[in-house]
Amino acid sequence: MIQSKFTDIVTSEEELRDLMGFPSDLAVRKQLAHLDEHCQNFIARSPFLLIGSVDASGACDVSPRGDVAGFVLVLDQKTLVIPERPGNRRLDTLRNILQTSAVGLLFMIPGVEETLRVNGHACLVRDTTLLERTTAQGKQPLIAIGIEVDECFLHCAKSLKRSKLWDTTSWPDRTAYPSLGQVLFDQVRPANQTVKDLEAYVEESYTKRLY
Repeated sequence: MIQSKFTDIVTSEEELRDLMGFPSDLAVRKQLAHLDEHCQNFIARSPFLLIGSVDASGACDVSPRGDVAGFVLVLDQKTLVIPERPGNRRLDTLRNILQTSAVGLLFMIPGVEETLRVNGHACLVRDTTLLERTTAQGKQPLIAIGIEVDECFLHCAKSLKRSKLWDTTSWPDRTAYPSLGQVLFDQVRPANQTVKDLEAYVEESYTKRLY
């Protein structure tokens, strides 16, 4: 167990609060039960989000979703639709939704250091009219994620300021980390495939199978 690796563990909320304190009134009251105009405006300008989900055993997963800004549909103050573009077919998020429906979203806008958190419950939808509205590059998705919003709020910029995420002068040289093809080769050691073969496969996926 992970606890065996540590010697001083917090085991209760009371202990946690004694250590960390309580949120301000503003931090509590900013949490909304619906998407107001500011939250909807944020989503309309966001080209990228992270979606967290959990299966029936409690195993968690976080997966990215991205497209041109506005790719997530806001049907009303309580309902979102995220088109499911082609991926690696692991279907981790979709399988988790089938098991528990619980999801957490983090929306991001390039250059904006605040983020939008949305928590709720999801289902997998095939409504033709909705799928048609999320068509991109002439390709209509086979399925989408429908989300009922339970709570949402803007998250302050402290973490992005500390990380300097949008400060291009702090970005590392891309060559400092190996290519995905190299990583896959080292991790999987596929038979009869070289690093160049895997790099070509990845590049083809990026150029021909985005939609």
